[in-house]
Amino acid sequence: MNNSVTNTARLLWAGLRALLVLTLVTGVLYPLVVTGIAQGLFRDKANGSEIKADGRVVGSSLIGQSYNLPLKEGQDTPQPDLRWFQGRPAGGLGSNSLNTRYTLILSGATNLSADNENLIKQVRDAKAAVVKDNSVPGYTVRPSQVPADAVTSSGSGLDPDISPAYAELQVHRIAAKNHLPLVQVEQLVRDHTAGRTLGFMGEPRVNVLELNIALKDLTAKQ
Repeated sequence: MNNSVTNTARLLWAGLRALLVLTLVTGVLYPLVVTGIAQGLFRDKANGSEIKADGRVVGSSLIGQSYNLPLKEGQDTPQPDLRWFQGRPAGGLGSNSLNTRYTLILSGATNLSADNENLIKQVRDAKAAVVKDNSVPGYTVRPSQVPADAVTSSGSGLDPDISPAYAELQVHRIAAKNHLPLVQVEQLVRDHTAGRTLGFMGEPRVNVLELNIALKDLTAKQ
């Protein structure tokens, strides 16, 4: 009987020691080491890839933002503020949960098939809006100029980037709305166009938040 109790106590003590050691290694030491390496070598990414302007954090380079006018009485969906470059449509998880404001609790693709009537209507309506919004006196956007990312959301619905083609399509509107020389706005887009990662992965892209921060600085100098 005493041997049985002793053996049980030894097994319990061995199990407790294993639990304590594993808790210390995996729950304390490992997280501290990983956090230390991340903060030392990848501080920007580890802290959320924050973007700062005017001395404060205004967003992340990984998450898109909306640039809309305040809602008016009776409006359900805000209108875009056309003084700023616009990002991709922010598709939610379906037609009943459309993420129109890059709300982080709603991330995901619509999962609508290419021949879905709702998706086709969304794309057509979005293309018509892009043509209308970006056509200014002396410059008319043709439907054939509208790139795919201007009328479709990304898989997450939170894409922070747009294609150079979509950014370039907006420069005439941006110049007109902000009373800027067109050549300055075109140069702004070129300066904020990133190439393929490592030269071969992905596509050239423009971060909308970074571009709009630069646009704000440019307009402040006029």
